[in-house]
Amino acid sequence: MITPLFRRRGLAALCLGVAPLAGAAETDDGVTDPELRLDPLVVSATLSPRTTSESLASVTVIDEAALRRQDPKAITDILRAQPGVDVTTNGSFGKTSSVFLRGTGSESTLLMIDGIRLRSATTGGPAWQFLEPRMFERIEVVRGPRGSLYGAGAVGGVVQLFTPEGEDGPSPSITLGGGSFDTRRAGASLSGSEGGTRYAFSASLFATEGTEVVEGEGDKGYDNTTGFARLSHTFADGAEVGMLALRARGNTEFVGGDTDFVQQVAGVYGELPVTEAWTSRLTLSEARDESDNTDAFGDSVIDTLTHTARWENTLAFGPHELVAGAEYSEDEVAGTTDFAETNRDNLAAFAQALLDFSPVSLQAGLRHDDNEAFGEEVTGSLALGYDLDDHHTLRASYGTAFRAPTFNELYWPGFGNPDLDPERSGTVELGLRGQFGKGFWDLAVYRTEVDDLIASTLVDGRFAPFNVDRARIRGVELATGAEVLDWTLRAALTYVDPEDRETGNRLVRRASRSLRLDADRELGDWTLGGSLIAQGHRYNDAANDERLPGFGIVNLRAGWQFAPLWSTRLTLENVLDRDVVTARDFSGRDYLNAGRAAFLSVRFGE
Repeated sequence: MITPLFRRRGLAALCLGVAPLAGAAETDDGVTDPELRLDPLVVSATLSPRTTSESLASVTVIDEAALRRQDPKAITDILRAQPGVDVTTNGSFGKTSSVFLRGTGSESTLLMIDGIRLRSATTGGPAWQFLEPRMFERIEVVRGPRGSLYGAGAVGGVVQLFTPEGEDGPSPSITLGGGSFDTRRAGASLSGSEGGTRYAFSASLFATEGTEVVEGEGDKGYDNTTGFARLSHTFADGAEVGMLALRARGNTEFVGGDTDFVQQVAGVYGELPVTEAWTSRLTLSEARDESDNTDAFGDSVIDTLTHTARWENTLAFGPHELVAGAEYSEDEVAGTTDFAETNRDNLAAFAQALLDFSPVSLQAGLRHDDNEAFGEEVTGSLALGYDLDDHHTLRASYGTAFRAPTFNELYWPGFGNPDLDPERSGTVELGLRGQFGKGFWDLAVYRTEVDDLIASTLVDGRFAPFNVDRARIRGVELATGAEVLDWTLRAALTYVDPEDRETGNRLVRRASRSLRLDADRELGDWTLGGSLIAQGHRYNDAANDERLPGFGIVNLRAGWQFAPLWSTRLTLENVLDRDVVTARDFSGRDYLNAGRAAFLSVRFGE
């Protein structure tokens, strides 16, 4: 049974961080319990804290230790080839990137930062390339539809990034580093707690001369300055208030131009334990995606602003829970493009029941969205779990979701189609998880049917977006991990078959096979590790004529704590200097990712 503390902190984590959940995996002496590391508490799958095995979903958790060991230069680096995850990039270091969950499009992968959704309303997808990994201490990847919880966009699943919350006494840190391609990194943070007040502040700078995006066009640079602040206070009666702000700004160069960007999320919340069994929470948030572009077509500005108010109520009935609430959001688009409409609002109501009849558990959810632009949508989910014994859980689920048409698809001058309907999907999944003291494995098979797929094509003499296609996506995912002696081991194997049912071809830029192996070992004051990432071929076009070859890369890393509070870390990326191409431009030129690279950093702090 989840305690009231976990219920309250879990909701706080959903909107403004997950530190209490991460802390729950520590023993009294401060040493993280391996069993809890391998079956951690997650909130993104159900809106309420559940261990991975209890969530009845396919979930991957990348914790703070993994983020520190691998020290990724981009969020997409650590997401690549995780179970069910595919990544494409138009080059390295701040270049356009897409994340595909279970073969669905990047517009169908929902990104949240501490419960605040971040995306471009014009393109539909988030700007993954502008997120600084050092701002986050935990990543949850939930695979499968979550429309009944989050509304539009959660067709393939949800990726949620969590920032630090602040615990114990003041904890400062400073990091300096650099490496290949004239790359410089610097960061500083301060976090802690005093009485009922928790705080966390952080700032970082990343700058690089970059590498070639396409052959013969010269290096394309990138810089990013990110700041983060978080403050919360818990009163004696259990009520809690808090705020969060994260802002990234910088510049990225590409062939023929450059972009000045801003990515920002901000939120305030208040939470009240109405009774011992009822907690009510109100969150007000804002998200910005802004770009000032210079290219061959001239100068342009495209800004997206989203305001959201979300009210959640969690009620406990013995081992059972009910989560119910409402959400109102408004998208606003501004800039140099003359859209026929520049704003739209969405009103939603949702409810979810989490029922525990051990060894049987049941989860059911329902959500109704009323959108000003495309009308009403109802999504639902049903999941059934059965504990075969103390170590094995069988799960089966069905869920529906939808992808809303973007502002570009609806209103772009001379191109948009205001009569578009949302893409709609249904997914059936069967999974089996084995959970042991120092190891786990998780096997999932699924099938997704997508109707009214939006595609740009020629209909009745007009080239525009239309609801013309259908897609079927089938897949198998196997994830496993163990902590043996001083080794931390993880492996993921993915097979996905994303097929356009109209043509029988594979959907654009999706690899059907991927493998990821991560291994790290502690040797006293040293840590040594490496990753193997391999993916099969993909196609750059809908006709499947432009084949992009598969690849395999090896990354190595080493860390050394050479004095109290002082450490250094060396990462060697793509040590075999393999070509990595996941996309091609309109002229048929490959977008090139960085080859062999080395980065060194020094850190003061815990």
